[in-house]
Amino acid sequence: MTHRTSLLAAALVGVTGVALGAFGAHALKAFLLERGMLNAWDTAARYQMLHAVALFGAAVWLRTATGSASRWIGRAAACWTAGVVLFCGSLYALAGGGPNWLGPITPLGGLAFMLGWLLLGVAAVAQESPALSAK
Repeated sequence: MTHRTSLLAAALVGVTGVALGAFGAHALKAFLLERGMLNAWDTAARYQMLHAVALFGAAVWLRTATGSASRWIGRAAACWTAGVVLFCGSLYALAGGGPNWLGPITPLGGLAFMLGWLLLGVAAVAQESPALSAK
């Protein structure tokens, strides 16, 4: 991912996270409480918003990253984006009454989130240190 696509992903993940969080807290609250799924919806919205911020941070770092660090950051951002779709998307669908076969999708999204964070660590190690300026 480039810094522009990471920014776009952050914007889309953020706006849909706010919208879905509000939708669950207001319009769907009684339905979700009746099904015992309010916590699942809240978890999806929380993880989605957390990773919107992470995508924004990745985009900022990508703007200045050099060497192999930029590739690792881009891969981390791609994993987080996939994690939002798989983890959050499956939780939203299950909470809303979707088919049970979506249940095994949720951990795949969690793995994508974790892989993204690991790749961010790889990027930190790969990031070239700026040259020290003489004083």
